Amino acid sequence: MGTTWRQDDPRTTGLDALPRPVAVALGGGGVLGAAHVGVGYALEHRKFVPDLIVGTSVGALTGAIAAAHPDRAAPWLDQVWTRLRRRDVFPLGYLSSRTSIFTDRGLRRLIARAELPARIEQLPIPFTAVAMDLATGDPVRLDRGDLPSALLASAAIPGALPPVVRDGRTLVDGGLVAYVPVREAEQAGAESVVVLSTGPASWPVRPVLPRRRPGAIASRAAVLQVHHQIEVDLQDVSQRLPTVVLPTGVDEWPAPWDFSHSQRLISTASVTAGRFLDRLTVSGPGLYRTGDPVGQAESVISFRSGAGQ
Repeated sequence: MGTTWRQDDPRTTGLDALPRPVAVALGGGGVLGAAHVGVGYALEHRKFVPDLIVGTSVGALTGAIAAAHPDRAAPWLDQVWTRLRRRDVFPLGYLSSRTSIFTDRGLRRLIARAELPARIEQLPIPFTAVAMDLATGDPVRLDRGDLPSALLASAAIPGALPPVVRDGRTLVDGGLVAYVPVREAEQAGAESVVVLSTGPASWPVRPVLPRRRPGAIASRAAVLQVHHQIEVDLQDVSQRLPTVVLPTGVDEWPAPWDFSHSQRLISTASVTAGRFLDRLTVSGPGLYRTGDPVGQAESVISFRSGAGQ
């Protein structure tokens, strides 16, 4: 049963207003996931602990670590992200097979160092990683069984990292079908969702044409495609559940393989998400978020849209 909201309900301020169970949904984005760490600091400083965590791609790795260490994930991830280099995740010159350019040995080492249990069910906070079935294109929720293979599957960028065969299915990066896994959070039983999303596609896209170069045109098309998927999913779920999208305050994003900006992403996201949380009010199902991040650091606002408006 969902939560019944009353106009005189006093629980309207901050995350405490959200009906339980509350899920954290962590989106994809590769190196842009460093912003997740900053938002995680803001949540930990406010003693917020979710009831379940759902992650896609890099969000699955971040989410699993948060589920394993709910009171100290952000500092641990901070040290990891600020020391990572491209060769740690995408090592050149080590073809794993004919299915990918890079081996996944770097990700395997990172997972092994994260002090994670062997199985998903052993995590203190219920956790789901989202991947895509390469045969059918369907999203696949991985909420039990071997944890390392679930994380590798969720982050298996097609062509770049090898697919993972699990339970007879060939799985790849879940960001292709659930870049921000809010639908999967609802399916897992959430009554409200806190969204950690990253990258330029996560914010209102300005109507501008890219430079007339192949790379710029392809990049622009990819941003628009992901943005459309995110918006459709957020608007749908927020019709039924309070859906809080935490801002990062980042308006200049590095290339997906450039790890040198991690500290900037972490620091900016921590401050911006914290200010947003301190101003957040919740009054029922709807979409709660800021507008374009540019210039919003000092004037974070929240609004409702969707059901009940």
